[in-house]
Amino acid sequence: MPEIVVISGKGGTGKTSLTAAFAHLAADPVICDLDVDAPDLHLILQPEIEERQEFFSGHEAVIDPEGCNGCGLCHELCRYGAVAETSGRFAIDPLKCEGCKVCVHFCPVQAIRFPERHCGRWFLSRTRFGPMVHAQLFPGAENSGRLVALLREKARDVAERAGRSLILADGSPGIGCPVISSLTGADTAILVTEPTPSGIHDLARVADLCRHFKIPAGVIVNKADLNPANTEAVQRWCESGKIDFLGALAYDAAVTGAMVRRQTVTEFTADGISASVRRIWERVLTLSEKSQKPEPIAGAA
Repeated sequence: MPEIVVISGKGGTGKTSLTAAFAHLAADPVICDLDVDAPDLHLILQPEIEERQEFFSGHEAVIDPEGCNGCGLCHELCRYGAVAETSGRFAIDPLKCEGCKVCVHFCPVQAIRFPERHCGRWFLSRTRFGPMVHAQLFPGAENSGRLVALLREKARDVAERAGRSLILADGSPGIGCPVISSLTGADTAILVTEPTPSGIHDLARVADLCRHFKIPAGVIVNKADLNPANTEAVQRWCESGKIDFLGALAYDAAVTGAMVRRQTVTEFTADGISASVRRIWERVLTLSEKSQKPEPIAGAA
């Protein structure tokens, strides 16, 4: 089944609002919020949680105060400053612990445990547009890439069990680990940008990432009328780089009005930007269908 991932080189481009609108327009999607560090798709889709699971990844050291003899060797050996001393008692700051296990290995009285790190939670939910898989990492928690991979696996399971024909994912901004985990193995990437110098710069970076993973990509310029010259420059850049230019969206206060009511813009109104989003969604589907077709073998009759 096709997997469409909506990403952006930077935050604030309108990526999540567009993903929510696409979820409304899609026939039978499984929706997936892969921005596990700062998810916000739930603010519009209002999911009803049906299943909740804890997410553990990596390990952290924990000193047993009853077993500790106060020798201070862990404090001396820790290169991350994670071991703090207070009145001769030692404790480990979980936000500083890197899980290297040096203190565990060298503790002379084996008073340091090394449990799995509780990093967050992931959810299977129901929305008005279909099943949704999403998560939330705890503040300061790491391994968002591993959690993203887990969510994508669960989304595929849900799609297969429910007979759904599309996975629609809202990815993270940037080009870091969670974005790479979002893109790996996806069928189509939709890149949302804005006509600003930072938006264009970061669009080029995320487009390079898609090329590296050989993922067909299409570009949407949001708030395009804020700088028409830059919007035209993005379109020319797409044409020169053989990336599909899917369309430009003008700034429209209806987007804010829809968010205030926890609606997608395509639910909120049928005119203006909503009509433009519908046209762009048809182009997204065309791009996705094109990416599903196997390339012809060179020299074949």
